[in-house]
Amino acid sequence: MTASPAGAAAPIWRDVVGQSETIATLTRAVSDPSAMTHAWLFTGPPGSGRSTAARAFAGALLCPSGGCGECRECRTAVDGTHADVDVLATEALSIGVAATRDLVQLAGRSPSVGRYRIILVEDADRLTEQSGNALLKALEEPTPRTVWLLCAPSLEDVLITVRSRSRHVRLRTPPVAEVSALLQRRDGIDPGMATYAARAAQSHIGLAKRLATDEGARIRRRDTIAMAARIRGVSDAVGAAADLLHIAEEERDRTLDARAAAEKQRLLETLGADPSARTQPPHIRAQVTALDKEHKTRATRFTRDMVDRALVDLLSVYRDALVVRSGSPVALVNEDARPVVEEVAHAFTSEGLLGAMEAIATARERIAANVAPLLALEAMAVSLQLPTRR
Repeated sequence: MTASPAGAAAPIWRDVVGQSETIATLTRAVSDPSAMTHAWLFTGPPGSGRSTAARAFAGALLCPSGGCGECRECRTAVDGTHADVDVLATEALSIGVAATRDLVQLAGRSPSVGRYRIILVEDADRLTEQSGNALLKALEEPTPRTVWLLCAPSLEDVLITVRSRSRHVRLRTPPVAEVSALLQRRDGIDPGMATYAARAAQSHIGLAKRLATDEGARIRRRDTIAMAARIRGVSDAVGAAADLLHIAEEERDRTLDARAAAEKQRLLETLGADPSARTQPPHIRAQVTALDKEHKTRATRFTRDMVDRALVDLLSVYRDALVVRSGSPVALVNEDARPVVEEVAHAFTSEGLLGAMEAIATARERIAANVAPLLALEAMAVSLQLPTRR
């Protein structure tokens, strides 16, 4: 294995696109002990590649060549199976104290085979005040050769006590062209589809891949975009809100139901229970109940995430309409839905479009604050009614 040429990023960073400054900072830390620290906080918009960058950093720290991208250390660090890499990626609405304490115990151990023991928390914004406090001692009194990698959308999403003890690296939204190139190189996507998906996903790398490979996802997005041109009265608004929630729930069921059934089957088999039995012994019922609760929590988060993604898509229509009204040469997110964009642009004033965008932002905030999604969506949709033409 040989090192990368001077000035070139190591191969381990090949899937971290549009983040040259971040890569330079992390590369210095790999090679220069004076630039290294025990806790790093990766922030950036959804889809910017926070987790990808953190995993690549873990690989570079453990790789004898500083990130060749091919050796066992690199490969297992990136996929989270390395003996010295522990990953916490929750599907719940928050990270509990018990999970955090488990990580703190792991952080106190010496590395098994590598230079560092690395703890990666992919959703540090979901730390509660209690679980964050459980983490503080490990951050304040770090164990030698233990490195914490925390990921969150923004600094403000992380408890101040946690972020003040971490070094911050910020990722930006990558350019559409670079996301498209990644989809073509890594996933073999056709250039035209890759460019459409990157643009429609607004450079969200994970969503872009999904749009490029899943026709159902493209259809659901198209249906969401079309809603902007059909909300002409209160009844349309109520119907659009219900449709948005239905799209999210339909995707949730399609994605999670089979997985939940398989997990329950595996649990019963592990416990030696008969899956066809009408009743189970108390100790088995208790574990099945706990698993069902976990599934409900996962489903709640998934539904909220899907609704939020739909709202981001809907917001892009009004953004595009504002671009059209202003005559700006800026590229449209929804070039493939230009008729819808132009209808909305001609129906609203510029002030009205800004008001619609604010209504969508308010709905996102309310849902994030645990307001019932349907209520928040209905209030939003009423504000999105196309003005009556005089």
